[in-house]
Amino acid sequence: MSMMNAAELNRLAERYPQVLERSFWQRYRIPVSIGLLALYLVFCWWFFAIGKTLTQANWGIAGNYLADWVSYEIRPEFDIDRDGAITVTYPRFDPIGPNPNPDWIATTRETIARSAPVPSATTAPSPAAPTANSSFSFMTSPTPQAQPGTTGTDTTAARPTVVNEEVITEARVALAGSARIDIVGDRVTLVRGEQMVTLLLDPTRDTVTIEGESADWVEQRLEGGRVIAYFGSAGWIDVSSDRVRVRKRFFGWENFVFDTNSPFFGLSSGEVWQSISSGERIDPKMSNLALAWNNILYNASWQHLDVWTKLLQTIVMAFMGTLLAMLVAFPLSFIAARNITRNRPINQITKRFFDFVRSVDMLIWALFFTRAFGPGPLAGISAIFVTDTGTLGKLYSEALENIDDKQREGVKSVGAPAAAVQRFGVLPQVMPVFASQALYFWESNTRSATIIGAVGAGGIGLKLWEAMRTNSDWENVAYMVLLILIVVFLFDAISNSLRSRLMGKSRH
Repeated sequence: MSMMNAAELNRLAERYPQVLERSFWQRYRIPVSIGLLALYLVFCWWFFAIGKTLTQANWGIAGNYLADWVSYEIRPEFDIDRDGAITVTYPRFDPIGPNPNPDWIATTRETIARSAPVPSATTAPSPAAPTANSSFSFMTSPTPQAQPGTTGTDTTAARPTVVNEEVITEARVALAGSARIDIVGDRVTLVRGEQMVTLLLDPTRDTVTIEGESADWVEQRLEGGRVIAYFGSAGWIDVSSDRVRVRKRFFGWENFVFDTNSPFFGLSSGEVWQSISSGERIDPKMSNLALAWNNILYNASWQHLDVWTKLLQTIVMAFMGTLLAMLVAFPLSFIAARNITRNRPINQITKRFFDFVRSVDMLIWALFFTRAFGPGPLAGISAIFVTDTGTLGKLYSEALENIDDKQREGVKSVGAPAAAVQRFGVLPQVMPVFASQALYFWESNTRSATIIGAVGAGGIGLKLWEAMRTNSDWENVAYMVLLILIVVFLFDAISNSLRSRLMGKSRH
């Protein structure tokens, strides 16, 4: 076939202009589509106030939260008395362990005279001397009469006693590098790099005053109120009129293996191995190996055994919910498929049932079943089962409606009964698809079970939510999130491998 020249094209265009002329949409669809997309993005930016949200966001707090995932804090508190004495205390569950004496806190001790009030001494009145006539008389006072110039009780006024006591008068906290805090009496000096800020404490008026210039890393919202200073990854401090709270940050997860109550706390790995292999028994009731394993499982800070148990609950919850949904959706999908069950009312009723149970989100079903059964894995299994029954039923019925009827007709032509037609004419075509979809939902429900667990459906989701609510155990949150990711990655690999094998077999 020869190509048309320009003259022939022009004559064809003159004869049939409506065929060769491009419409408005064909000529401008690309720029119009780009313009509509840009307009939609501008509308979303305005409607959701994205610009205002980004400018007003507290990125410093977000950074602290992220740092808490991979670090921990030691929280010494310095109580300052009016005579300048400093008392260092630690919270009850501080990760530093018993008898804390960190090398990054340097103190200076001095003997000073302190006044100690003495409790008042009260002398009880002495009983009246017996008289010759000891009979009761209404004319006689039942209590002895005080002598002139004396009182019935001799009270010694409480007078302060001066004692000499060795106390901490100065404290220096080294945070990181050149960042440090100096506490001397009513003066607190904050040093970060080349900047220095001095705070004056007045416990009488309950005020904190910034002496001289401040810095952008020092925050005081109210004049005379408490001061918060941020030292980046090194930590932060909170200063009030009579107390300095220090939050020094360390990279890593504290006491992950042994907590402060364990006899193995603070030992190196070599010392732990030596104690397990050849050391004397710490507990006469069990070996050192059993004791070490018991201390790991029942670690009070990390609660490994409880976390692993809850994670197993989540896995079982996802598996059972998906399995039950698959078993129920399988027969219902044959009823919903129009080419299998040729009864339109029954088809429609079954399909609307699928639409109903899957249109309600799994989280809503979890809330419903939590109220019905109480908190626990049963509520989570029920929520997954109900939601996935609708979704899998819809997918299965659509797969059935798209099968090749030639194979079914071939089985039917040899006089096979209806059950045999479905068994040998339909199932070989759809079973790989059914199994592949069920495996995908099993892997996906492992993630969903974590979310619905946070509303009381059991599993690791509830424990994750409890750790997040404390707003101080973000390293525990990171630990549980990491375990969830490992499980999801593992199940995703297993599911992909099984699906590829099933779909591969179906092609041969």
